[in-house]
Amino acid sequence: MSRDAEHPLRDDAALVPAPAEDLEDLALGDDYALNPDFVALVVDAADRGDAERLRELLAALHPADVADLMGFLSAADREEVMAHLDPEALAEILAEIEPEIREDLLERMPSATLVRALGEMDSDDAVDLVEDLEADKRAQVLAALPDVDRAAIETSLAYEDETAGRLMQREVASAPQFWTVGQALDHFLASGEEMPELFFDVYVVDPSHRPLGGVPVSRLLRHDRDTPLARIMEPLTEIPVGMDQEEAAYIFNKYHLISAPVVEPGGRLVGQLTVDDIVGVIREEGEEDILALAGVSDVGRDASLAGAVRSRLPWLVLNLGTAALASSVIGAFQGAIAQVITLAILMPIVSSLGGNAGTQTLAVAVRALSSRELNAANSARIIGREVLTGLLNGTVLALLMAGAVLVLFQDTRLALTVALAIVANFLVAALAGISAPIILDRLGRDPAVSSSVLVTFATDFMGFLALLGIASLILL
Repeated sequence: MSRDAEHPLRDDAALVPAPAEDLEDLALGDDYALNPDFVALVVDAADRGDAERLRELLAALHPADVADLMGFLSAADREEVMAHLDPEALAEILAEIEPEIREDLLERMPSATLVRALGEMDSDDAVDLVEDLEADKRAQVLAALPDVDRAAIETSLAYEDETAGRLMQREVASAPQFWTVGQALDHFLASGEEMPELFFDVYVVDPSHRPLGGVPVSRLLRHDRDTPLARIMEPLTEIPVGMDQEEAAYIFNKYHLISAPVVEPGGRLVGQLTVDDIVGVIREEGEEDILALAGVSDVGRDASLAGAVRSRLPWLVLNLGTAALASSVIGAFQGAIAQVITLAILMPIVSSLGGNAGTQTLAVAVRALSSRELNAANSARIIGREVLTGLLNGTVLALLMAGAVLVLFQDTRLALTVALAIVANFLVAALAGISAPIILDRLGRDPAVSSSVLVTFATDFMGFLALLGIASLILL
């Protein structure tokens, strides 16, 4: 296959060279998405190996847009593009790129190139990148790093995954409690590259390097040089190094933090978390919960077919089992269905309405648990609210459905049967939708992962049982 055939976005009409000053306007649409015409220009330049044109095109993009661009390119074109980036730009792009694409790039990238890129990264991004390397390549890259950088990365990698220690940036702006504003500013100016690239607070520390308070940069700049830092510092919200990153994100959101110090068990300052780290955590956790509700774990434009099948098939097999169990109810009422064939038409409606109601309640419960809005203190009240909501919604839909049955089938008893079945199924949907995630959470399980299968089973089973059971009592 020719390389042109690998690029469905490529259109020769779009390959007319654009003036350099127009490239930034051409690159992005009004929605900040990459313009297909611009992508085609990059593909053409990469295919021709036109280094000068590639540099010109890439210079028109923010590093985050270059990272996005990689998802539209073939593996060969990605390699060509990355070869023309300087270490600083490469570092920024590798920090932004999708995990699946980055893993592929890291496999192909020479160790020397990675070492240069790591030298331009903040410690948290460097740890994230090194973690993605295969064991042999990781050892090569770490061995080539300066001793201080290697020790910092290895220390961070020793912390548990998805904890504050793994997520934190080790570079911090700190100052002893006896310094003044002027001494702190002079020190930061003289420190140069030793300072973190981005920081919002200066941490005031004692001789054991334990944080005593923090001075926001905005406050630091508003005071005279002779002002003692101890006089203007504020209390800090400290993050233990072993805290789960989701818990840290909750603290940032609750207390509206921009940054926070990370401390070891003895209270010694070892790093900081900043809001850009936390935004990434919130996005990742949100994506995980959404996908888990659907029994899916594969994401990204480069997700493999095998990976997609492996992530989804187990939940579908489990769902097959629960569906078969729910359908067994139908077999127990074959006689009722044979006598009132209309029941076969109405069963899917009752089951589907309950399933949708259960999914609504489940989504509310999972969100409330993840945001700490649902806990032992208010669980009874929220369960009661959801049950009443289910009953009221079920009553309204039961009346609507009963009216439709009366019009279509002219049967009052059948209308009553359907109405009672819908109310019963909505009650079960509300109870299952709110209780399943709470029980799983208290058992230490992810409430989003298997709740949807349980709720679907409950509403299907109850939908069939309620309709056929009530029909046996009223109609037969």
